Amino acid sequence: MPLLTVEVVNVLSAGLAGFGTGLSLIVAIGAQNAFVLRQGARRHAVAAVIVICAASDAVLIALGVAGLGAAVTAWPAALTVVGLAGGGFLICYGVLAGRRALRPVGHGLTTAGSTAASPGTAVLTCLAMTWLNPHVYLDTVLLVGSVAAERGGLRWVFGLGAMAASLAWFTSLGYGARLLSGVLSRPGAWRVLDALVAATMLAMGTMLLARAL
Repeated sequence: MPLLTVEVVNVLSAGLAGFGTGLSLIVAIGAQNAFVLRQGARRHAVAAVIVICAASDAVLIALGVAGLGAAVTAWPAALTVVGLAGGGFLICYGVLAGRRALRPVGHGLTTAGSTAASPGTAVLTCLAMTWLNPHVYLDTVLLVGSVAAERGGLRWVFGLGAMAASLAWFTSLGYGARLLSGVLSRPGAWRVLDALVAATMLAMGTMLLARAL
């Protein structure tokens, strides 16, 4: 019985450690989080965006736990290619967000229905925002994978904890953004959000291109 208790404690400890590690890596403000926040505030394709973000993280975390991180490290050119593509994409998206901030269309969230992009466009943008971001690979495949390896036989429990953190965070961010709908219904607040998104995208895109080059 004491042995069983120790095993249960070890499993819970590994899962909670994975949850905490995963949460600490994805909570930081970034391009993906800014996109999810905007979609949540507009109440547009929220469920699809959350599923894509959480499922993508789950796949990458699983690859990292399985040992792909070591293979990626052995081929640095992979991160260079992703960095160039991701940097270019983020800069283009940042320019569009900056244009919306300088030349707003509509009067806040009350007119979002008439200006919102199609669900297909939102899905494609989310996929690009996720899979063209080298930081996603660094955080999930390399970082989570390497930390999980230290758990030995419990590395998959650790990985599941990190996956749960991703799902919890994106769900909270996507649907929690609705609480800000009252504030974001004001054109001025919407312009501030677009300006923050633009600054984040442009800064990250420039940084990625600089590192890749």
